Amino acid sequence: MTNTIFNTAHRLLRNQNGQVIPWVALMGTILLGFAGLVLDLGRAYVGYRELQSAADAAALAGAQNLKSSNATTIANSYSALAGSANAKSGFTTSTMVSGYPKFVCLGTVTAMGVACIGPNNSPTGANAVEVIEQATIPTFFSEVFGIRQMTLTATSTAAVSGARATPTNIAIIIDTTASMKTVDSNCGNTRIACALNGVQVLMSSLSPCSPAAGTCTVTNGVASGALDQVSIFTFPNVTTATVANDTNCSGNDPTIVPYELPSFNATSYAPSGAKTGTYQVTGFLSDYRTSDTAATLSGSSSINMAIGAGVKSGKDCSGMAAPGGDGTYYAAVIYAAQAALTAQYTAEGGASANPIPQNILIILSDGEANAVVGKMNTASNAAWNNSGTYPSALDQCQQAVEAADYAKSQGTIVYAVGYGSESTGCTTDSTNSPPINQAGITPCQVMSEMASGPTYFYSDYNESGSSSTCESTGTSVTSLADIFTAISEDLLTVRLIPNGSS
Repeated sequence: MTNTIFNTAHRLLRNQNGQVIPWVALMGTILLGFAGLVLDLGRAYVGYRELQSAADAAALAGAQNLKSSNATTIANSYSALAGSANAKSGFTTSTMVSGYPKFVCLGTVTAMGVACIGPNNSPTGANAVEVIEQATIPTFFSEVFGIRQMTLTATSTAAVSGARATPTNIAIIIDTTASMKTVDSNCGNTRIACALNGVQVLMSSLSPCSPAAGTCTVTNGVASGALDQVSIFTFPNVTTATVANDTNCSGNDPTIVPYELPSFNATSYAPSGAKTGTYQVTGFLSDYRTSDTAATLSGSSSINMAIGAGVKSGKDCSGMAAPGGDGTYYAAVIYAAQAALTAQYTAEGGASANPIPQNILIILSDGEANAVVGKMNTASNAAWNNSGTYPSALDQCQQAVEAADYAKSQGTIVYAVGYGSESTGCTTDSTNSPPINQAGITPCQVMSEMASGPTYFYSDYNESGSSSTCESTGTSVTSLADIFTAISEDLLTVRLIPNGSS
């Protein structure tokens, strides 16, 4: 009996079955912990990429709006902060590191020909934006190791780039009808002076020639390697013999003549023969600044004389006036400007060494159209009709929208600047003229619908003397200076650059 008990105990002690179970349990726990850590790290990496994308978006938005006083707010609105465009539900917290977004003047960007914005803008002295964002995400499996959350950090830097590969041709249409003589107390000057000051803001931000060229080499008003070439148009049209009064600093007004009615599908614009009126004040020029980095406009440029920034014989030019006298009808000037843009595009695109340019049309008006037949030059144009289709005495506002739609169909980007646009008016628009079909269209609607989209429509509805309530749904700036600043920023190209650039 004793031997039996001993032998049984001995066999039990020598039996190793089941001894691996504790090891499996231990190793399983460790492996599960590591697997959980890998999963948490994977989630952290995905979260980091999301945070980096948000930081990139914030930096680019800040750079795109570098000249706006609300650039910081705009940058934050594209960040990962709660309530912003790129907020992520998976983040426990998301913050912008104190002191950021930071607006900096980087030598590497200056070397590309992009000057730091001067003291008249806000933020000052900057050509790039730095963003640093942080976010925390919760962990799940890593809590086994005491890690309850992970902190992620993303850094991004974006610069305004003036060295665009694509040149632009910009036709600016300025309303010089009699209503533009009235004083806008909100701006502090006549409406025409306020409009011209806004255009000066735009011209100060465009690139006359490649930054690599240094000083622009100009021949007949056009720089070698021109980037942004600008032509000024006006309505009503003026005689070809007196249009120089808008650019010669004489103080004399050009002579107004009945509206010329160019063909809607013309491929060039050069009034001649029986047509004595012209809508074009200057050709496409790029001598408005002596270099891409010049801080001031060139006083000798015809464009700058037209917009009140020129100097002749030591005398400051007041710029275009608003003689008016022929009512308002601007479908024709839109067709004229588009014809000129088409010709300019063809001329530049035909040179193999030049990139294909982008045509841009900027229209500034209150959007009203109410000219009478007696102010139309029917003698040298197709018969003026009452069908509501261009050229017609009826549906003049709808014709303006149709003209802008034609320009857009030709690849032109159209910006519309409503200046005191009313919610009533367009008294000639009493029929549903195809293809617009909007009897009762308002000046505000006209300006909005002419634009290439909501973000291309701007409105100064604070203009004194009007009861305008015309607000843009796609843009928020409301003064002419800020509007043209926003347009210039829209034309700039921004890009990400390596973090730590100096």
